[in-house]
Amino acid sequence: MPRAGRSNDWGFPRWRPYGSSRETVAQRECDRHGCTEAGLCPAPKSPNSPDRWHFCQKHAAEYNKGWDYFEGLDKEQAAERKRTEQRDANAYAEAQHYGWAGSGDGTWTADELLALEVLELETDADFETIKKAYRIRAKAVHPDVKPGDEEAAKEFQKIQVAYEVLKNGEDRRSWKG
Repeated sequence: MPRAGRSNDWGFPRWRPYGSSRETVAQRECDRHGCTEAGLCPAPKSPNSPDRWHFCQKHAAEYNKGWDYFEGLDKEQAAERKRTEQRDANAYAEAQHYGWAGSGDGTWTADELLALEVLELETDADFETIKKAYRIRAKAVHPDVKPGDEEAAKEFQKIQVAYEVLKNGEDRRSWKG
């Protein structure tokens, strides 16, 4: 005989939404006296200590406002820590170029950067400069100007595709903004 209050957790697919659970979730409160917000932001209790306070975002910002990361370190230790932190941060800065956004600042995609290379332009070029460079380069290798030249025809196609990529990106950006 089946139970009256059958669980929805049996079998596949799950019959209840993901993220909903009947178990209690332990949530730490903010360590600031009198605050009942969730303490989701850990902050060190003292320099170079593994012990942590857990604050809400508001109190974490207040706590970190005057924080001196190098307090308690002598000059050599502070310089070594700074050099290590900078080295690690530089690794992320170098890797951001390979992200989805392309140049890292969100203005160019990877395809648009390649198209700029084809047109021999820098990443700070505006669309008018792109148009000028496209026209100059296309006129130089156009099949009507150089009939029967296969290299010129291939170069013209490459320039044309590069311009299309940049034009579509410009249209997309102007449509969003």
